[in-house]
Amino acid sequence: MNLLKSPSAFIKLPKNFISLSSRHARCNSTVTSPPPADGHLPSVANSEILRTKRETGLRTPGIIWADEDATAPSRIIVGGRETRKMNTYQAIRDAMSIALAKDEHAVVFGEDVAFGGVFRCTMGLAEEFGKERVFNTPLTEQGIAGFGIGLALMGHTAIAEIQFADYIYPAFDQIVNEAAKIRYRSGGSYNAGGLTIRTPTMSVGHGGLYHSQSPEGFFMAASGLKIVIPRSPIQAKGLLLGSIRDPNPVIFMEPKILYRSAVEQVPVDDFELPLGEAEVLVPGSDLTLLTWGTPVYHCETALHLLAAPPPELESIIPASLRSAKIELIDLRTILPWDIETIAESVSRTGRLVIVHEAGMTAGAGAEISAEIQKRCFLKLNAPVRRVTGWDIPVALQFEKFHIPDAIRVLDAVMETLTY
Repeated sequence: MNLLKSPSAFIKLPKNFISLSSRHARCNSTVTSPPPADGHLPSVANSEILRTKRETGLRTPGIIWADEDATAPSRIIVGGRETRKMNTYQAIRDAMSIALAKDEHAVVFGEDVAFGGVFRCTMGLAEEFGKERVFNTPLTEQGIAGFGIGLALMGHTAIAEIQFADYIYPAFDQIVNEAAKIRYRSGGSYNAGGLTIRTPTMSVGHGGLYHSQSPEGFFMAASGLKIVIPRSPIQAKGLLLGSIRDPNPVIFMEPKILYRSAVEQVPVDDFELPLGEAEVLVPGSDLTLLTWGTPVYHCETALHLLAAPPPELESIIPASLRSAKIELIDLRTILPWDIETIAESVSRTGRLVIVHEAGMTAGAGAEISAEIQKRCFLKLNAPVRRVTGWDIPVALQFEKFHIPDAIRVLDAVMETLTY
C-alpha cells in the first residue's frame, strides 16, 4: 500500500486497483514454501504463443512469400523452406538486410546505426552494404525525419531509426505535417510512401520517464500514416518488410524488452505479413482481450492465472470463472486498426478488455472503445474496460507498478466477466 502513495498523489486510482493485488500480497505472506525454480507461469521465453518449431513458423497465419504469386491459392505445403532461430532484434536485422539486398534505392540511417545501434538491430549492415547506404546521422530527430521524407520524395526507400520512441517528439511536426500530408497536399504528385521510421518503444523495467514511453496514440489522428507494433521475431521480420514496401509512410515501433527475450523459428526467405490485420492468438467465446506489443505476454499470463490459479490465489478466483473462454487478440497495426476483426469478436463474446502500456486518457484504447461501443452496443454484456499505464510520467523506481501487469489484467477480466 505504501508503494502506491506516490502515484495516488497525482491521479485518482480506480476503486478496484488494489483489490486483487492487495489480496494477492496478503496471501503471499502466508505461503510456507517457495515456488518452483522455473515459476508457476509462462514468461516471454517459454510463451505458448511463440512459434518455436519450424512447422509452426512456416505456417504463420497470413504469411505472404515474396517468391510466390500472390494471386495463386494459398499452399499448406512448406517443403524446401527453412527457418532459423532468431530473437527479435536479429529478425529486424534480417528484414533490413533483405530490403537492402533487393532494393538498390534502400538506405538505413539514424543515430549510431553504422555501429550496430544501441540494440544491435543494424549490426554488420554497414560492412555488408557500405557506409553510403547504412550511415550515422547527427543527433537530431527532426533532421532524421526530414531527411527521410526528402529521400522518399525523390524515390528512395528510406529506413530511418529514432533511437528511442521517447525522442520522436521533436520529429512530430515533420512526421504529422509533412510525411502524412504530402500526397494529399501535392494532389498525388509526390508521396513519402518510401519512408519507414523504426523506433524502440514501451517499458524495459528501468527506463523511467525518458526511455519507457508508448507514444503510439499520439499519431492515431494523423491521416496518411500507418503505425505497426510487432510482438515476436516472425512478426518483426514480416511486418517490417511489409512496412518498408507499403505505399504509405509507416512508424514501426519495436517493444524493446522483446528484442532479446522473444525467440522464434523465423523463416529465412523473404516474406511479409499484412498490415492492418489483427491476429487471433487464442480463440474464445466469453470475453475479448485485446492488446499489442509486450502486454500480449502479460495477458497470456493472466489467462493462465485465471484457468489454473496458484495456491495463493485459489480463494480469490471463483471456480465458476476458471472455465471461461477468453479470446486473446494481438492488434499488431494500431493505425489503421482492424475494426472488423475486433467488432466481430466482441459481437460474439459480449465483452471487451483493452490493455496497453500508454496512459489511459486519449490513448489508443479510447478510440477503440468508442468505435466498438458504437458498433456492438446491443451485443455488449458489460462496459468496455481499459487496463493501461497511469496518467503520470513513467516513474523509474515504480515502473513495474506503472505497466498493466498480469494481476491488473486478471482483475479487469474477472470484474468484466461478473458484471
